[in-house]
Amino acid sequence: MPLKTLKQDTAETLTLEWVLHVRNYKLTLNKNLCVGCEICALACPKEAIRLEKQPKALGVKAKHAKIDIDLEKCNFCGICDILCPYGAIKVTVTGEHILSVVEKESFPELIRDIQVDTSKCPVDCVECEEACPLDLIKITQLTADGKFVENIDSLTEKEKTGLQIKIDIEKERCPCCRICEFNCPKGVLQVRKFIHGKISIRPEKCPEGCTDCLDVCPILGALYLSDEDEQVHVNEMFCIYCGTCKVVCPVDEALELKRTMVNHTPVHSGAWNKALERLTSPVEMTKELKTKGSLKARESVRKRLGWKGK
Repeated sequence: MPLKTLKQDTAETLTLEWVLHVRNYKLTLNKNLCVGCEICALACPKEAIRLEKQPKALGVKAKHAKIDIDLEKCNFCGICDILCPYGAIKVTVTGEHILSVVEKESFPELIRDIQVDTSKCPVDCVECEEACPLDLIKITQLTADGKFVENIDSLTEKEKTGLQIKIDIEKERCPCCRICEFNCPKGVLQVRKFIHGKISIRPEKCPEGCTDCLDVCPILGALYLSDEDEQVHVNEMFCIYCGTCKVVCPVDEALELKRTMVNHTPVHSGAWNKALERLTSPVEMTKELKTKGSLKARESVRKRLGWKGK
């Protein structure tokens, strides 16, 4: 049992702590990064995380839900840290970013598959940096001897020829919406979503003039207001299925969201199976188990045939 427990809630962060004899467990929620999606609340095995809708005045844009975490229920397992698409939650042990469920191989990590080929990037192009809805991309130009170029417009065309391009992406915070990929020249960026799903809006169920889902969506372009019918529509090319919109929607039947797959590192774990069932559905969880079973059987046959061939 901890010697001391602490919970501090400020405008910027929510912090929970366990102080033990030799270790200090700490969970920090960065409120500036949190978008009020439902991923952490659904995945938490202790049901320690609660979403709180914020009141909305007439004629004012909706605000995303706030998150509260019950210190008495939280055991600092780090599952919320692992699954947060936006990197808003961090769990540390005595100051180190240690996730025991990953170290013990009882829980997977999300695969944020982002490939960058700067050889195809025009030296004066900053499209991906400007397009990123979360400001996670930074482009810098370097001279042949590795010096940073402060103002590329001041260079001659000859000087630009020898420049090198450097693209830095905060991958731990990137939800892999793919907006940067579609705004870049072909082949510069390749992004694979780590959450797949389906989302649909039923305009006939939406309250007249309601844009709550659009107001809170953190991915600019995933939802948009049509000029033709003045209704909110979905662009699934960029949606990451985090559920921020679903949380604030005032009518259950108006917005339907289903997650069908989570791209993650290999793991065989009951804890992950339960989390996946809550994030997706029993059907999707069963599909993954069947796929794992098929792959395991195939590997077993391959090894057996390889042994016989020796």
